[in-house]
Amino acid sequence: MFEAADLKKFFEYISNRKVLIIGDVMIDTYLWGKVDRVSPEAPVPIVSDIIEENRLGGAANVALNIKSMGAVPILCSVIGGDERGAVFLDLLGEQNLSDVGITVDDYRITTQKTRVISGFKHLLRIDEEIENPLSRSIQNKFIEIVLNLMETGRIDALIFQDYDKGVVTPSIISRVTTLANRLNIPVMVDPKFRNFQKYKEVTVFKPNLKEFLKGVKLDAKKSDIDKLVTAGEAFRLQQKIGVLLVTLANNGILVFEAGKHYHIPANNRRVTDVSGAGDTVISLAALSYASGMNAEQMGALSNLAGGQVCEKSGVVPVNREQLRVECEQLLPENAGTGTTSAGAGAASE
Repeated sequence: MFEAADLKKFFEYISNRKVLIIGDVMIDTYLWGKVDRVSPEAPVPIVSDIIEENRLGGAANVALNIKSMGAVPILCSVIGGDERGAVFLDLLGEQNLSDVGITVDDYRITTQKTRVISGFKHLLRIDEEIENPLSRSIQNKFIEIVLNLMETGRIDALIFQDYDKGVVTPSIISRVTTLANRLNIPVMVDPKFRNFQKYKEVTVFKPNLKEFLKGVKLDAKKSDIDKLVTAGEAFRLQQKIGVLLVTLANNGILVFEAGKHYHIPANNRRVTDVSGAGDTVISLAALSYASGMNAEQMGALSNLAGGQVCEKSGVVPVNREQLRVECEQLLPENAGTGTTSAGAGAASE
């Protein structure tokens, strides 16, 4: 699937390429602690010796993945004018990420997901968020910023990272996609449920299985490949999508393009945490497509990267060097060496 020249071109090409990311951002907060006993008040664990950690999440994790691969992310989103918004901006600064595309809305709160973890076991998650679409005035201000960055930023690829938190609206989708097509900027989409049918004439569309089944109103399992193939190609044609990627957890990934499809299986991995793996998949899809890889190679590379981050606890970006090594292990000349690498699979559910 990969040739040495393909990988060399990819890793050389992506350095300093600019990727515009539009979507819902959040703070991923982790409360790491230990559990020694059960509460006498209710059958729940007592967590003590807590260490708190804040990380960039949502579309901001896509930015971290793009940065980790050596490209330049330009993050566009809306945060609240609250204390958590200030924390988010501090986290951006710590990662040397620009806030040029960030809009502050004093009437919204900044999304925060708090996970309680003990011994790498996920005990609880608390979500604090507003899911309402942006107000008209904030939406107009945000669109103006995004379109200006597209016109002036020499963008190599654009990603919609949609978490249904209200930042991505039908108007934003329409106006951004229209301009991107005029400027020949490839548009990548990681959809959720609300806007699933709103994305048309995009370059790459990457739902996970749950999102795809609900989006096309299909009753099927990840093992029903024939049913998924029929529905996937029909949806791709209906929406005028260039390449459709459907992630199937431990069943790998399905790739659709003009009359062709590929089922790329996932190899075994020691899965620790699937959080954020979909962010990694869409990030690598954008970079691999922009570098000139074909659809099958794009699916395989994205699948591999998504699986890599599943081996780590919490939301973390892909590791460029580790990914390069795993890709090289898949080269024909290295086949049969006994080295095992794995697909992305579980990542995207």
